[in-house]
Amino acid sequence: MTQDLKLELAEMVGPAEWKWLSPHATRDAVVVVDEKLELADVGVALATDDVSTVNRWIAEALIAKPTPNQLESWEQNAQKRFQSLIVQPFVLVQDSLTDEN
Repeated sequence: MTQDLKLELAEMVGPAEWKWLSPHATRDAVVVVDEKLELADVGVALATDDVSTVNRWIAEALIAKPTPNQLESWEQNAQKRFQSLIVQPFVLVQDSLTDEN
């Protein structure tokens, strides 16, 4: 089942501009995912309540809430692009896209 969920979530990963993500940051739902991790893997861990894995990623700073500096920078560039995945109530983002993408 986890593999099916991962495939389903992987299909939902896509680009998003900061201006689309900003309202989710306002409700403290944005989670920044390090490029070392796949968004779908993080999504599976959240969706299946894999607390030990999520806690390990938090401890290793592989997933985190955006910092005030990140938020300020992104607000100044509303066209900033991210890879994103919605796993209610969270919006997972990776700052891996250039502004030209």
